[in-house]
Order: sequence, then C-alpha cells, then structure tokens
Amino acid sequence: MKSKKRPFSKAEQTAQESIYDAQKIAFSPMTFQAVRIAWKRGLLKGLDKNKDGLTPEELSESVKMSLYGVRVLLESCLSVNVVAFQDEKYHITKTGKVFLYSEMTQINMNYNHDVNYLGMFYLEQSIDNAKPEGLKKVFGDYDTIYSALTSLPEPAKSSWFAFDHYYSDIAFPSILPHVFKNNPKKIMDIGGNTGKFSIISANYNTSVKVTIVDIPEQLAVAKTEISKAGFSKRIDTIHIDMLDHSRHLPKGYDVIWMSQFLDCFGDNDIIEILKKASAAISKNGRIFILETYWDNQEMDKAAFCIVNTSLYFTALANGTSRMYRLSDMLKFINSANLEVVNTVENTGMGHTLLELQLKKI
Repeated sequence: MKSKKRPFSKAEQTAQESIYDAQKIAFSPMTFQAVRIAWKRGLLKGLDKNKDGLTPEELSESVKMSLYGVRVLLESCLSVNVVAFQDEKYHITKTGKVFLYSEMTQINMNYNHDVNYLGMFYLEQSIDNAKPEGLKKVFGDYDTIYSALTSLPEPAKSSWFAFDHYYSDIAFPSILPHVFKNNPKKIMDIGGNTGKFSIISANYNTSVKVTIVDIPEQLAVAKTEISKAGFSKRIDTIHIDMLDHSRHLPKGYDVIWMSQFLDCFGDNDIIEILKKASAAISKNGRIFILETYWDNQEMDKAAFCIVNTSLYFTALANGTSRMYRLSDMLKFINSANLEVVNTVENTGMGHTLLELQLKKI
C-alpha cells in the first residue's frame, strides 16, 4: 500500500518569496488573533453585508468598536488577504468569507485559541521533557489531557469536544457497513470517549452488544449518554488503562474498534495495544482502525491541519504521541503480528479505515 502523493511538494520559490513566507510565519501569532477578533466581533460580517465596502469609520460605528481597534485589526487582516482595501474602503475577500461560512475553519480557530494557544508557549519544554508542559501550566497538574477533559474550563471544554467530534463522527455512517458486514455480535470500542460510536452501532444493529474501554472520567460521560439513548442493557463499560501493558482485555470479541485513538500514544505503546487487541478478538475477528494519516491525503490543506495537530499532542495532550503517517501505522501493525485485509480510503474528513486480522501462518 503506497501513499497517494508526496504532500507539500511545491515548485521552487524565489528568494523574495521565501523571505516573505518566513515573515508570515514569524508574525502568525499576531495575524491569528487579529483575524479571530475580526470574525468574533463582527467586522468580517459587517463587510460581508456591505458589498460596496465600508470605511474604518463606518465599520467602527457599526460594530461598536473604537476606530483605533478597527484600523489595526483590518490592516492585519489585509496583510493575510482576509480583507481588501480599495478607494478608502475595506471589502471582504473569499478568504474572509471562509471564516464566516466554513464550520471546519471556525472549529479549528476556536480549538486552537481556546485549547492550544497559551499551551504552545511551552512546546519546547514539552519536547525536552516528553510531558505535556503546556497542559500543566495552563489547565492544571494533569499527566494527560484525557483525565482533564470533563474538568476543562469553558470555552476550552466545548471547543475540544467540537473539534474531536467534527473530525471523527462525520465518518461513522459511511464505515458502519464495513464494520457490520460479518454481522458481529460483540464489539469492543476502545477509547470510546462519550460513547457516540457505540450508540450509533446499537442503533444500526438491534442485536449487537458493545463494550466501551476507557478511563473513568470519560466512562462517566459515556454512561450518561448511553442511558439517555436507552442502551444501558446492550452497551457496558470497562475501565482499563491502556498504558498498563500488564492488563489484558476481555476475550471473545468479533470486532475491536479504535477511532482516532492510537494517535494518542507513542510508537511502542501502539504496538503493545495492538498486541493486546489481537489477543482479545475471536478466531475470525477483526480490528478496525480509523485515523487521518497525513501522508494519505488528497489535498495539502488536509495534510497541513493533520501534521500541525501533532503539536497539540506534544504540548497539551500527553507529550509523546502524534498524527501518524500511514506508513508508520503499517509498520506497527506488522510488528503486532497483524495484517491488513481491507482498506477504505478518503472517507469522512480524509480518514482511512484499516481492517485487520491475525496474520495467517
């Protein structure tokens, strides 16, 4: 299995283009905040409503912000092509409209501002210490973000879950036929989070029984959602720390499901988790892994978002994991004595579904 193309392959730049790109990166914290405020405080919306454009004075009056504030924000937005300036009036650009109408972009902005922004100051320390130092400095003395999720302050909590669900839940409907093609009776959902996949599975098949494996903080939320959905008799939960490699999973499952779960662990831990999963499936059982691999994307914009999400794992999530390449995961799978029997690419938001079985001897 080979990657579709080499991401970020571009024509050679001139020296001046390279210098300009470097300055964009150097000032990106400033432009990020300027565009975010222009979106949140209605400057972009005001320009979108006025096709002939607005002067800074007119926009200042419209959004009830000081003329000084409007000017500095719009000039920064101008520098990154979010607005245009002509005949003393500002106009919204196509890029500016993306911030107004793209749910994905809004979710990404909120997530990076509310969850990641302050913690990224400690990225270097996180790398050196192999610990999420940004998490500790910003949100409290937690070992990983996963035990902190239900206690995060708003709006960080809402922004985290919005980001997580947007990129995972959208893929579920298209992959369910693959998961249920052999009519599994028992499914284990490892890293089940708030129980969304398990609930969708119980709705999809009226006889399947699902077990969610996760940490206590997440299981508490999942149990509430399961009860609301009326599936308490068909969905149960087990607390197992997947980093405790002395702990074994219960056996006899037809399907083990892991959605955006393995990217929460380092290389060696992934191999151990896969070995643990392989011991838990029945003879003809299957393991399904759903992930977004940055080297298996059709567009650079997707690969860009994925590789930079790795820095969240470094500074805030756990200090050791990342968004993996497909080629990385295939090596881990082989090391765990498993093999890929089916691959579903380009589903959801650039997801790849891998179906695994025990290696045939």
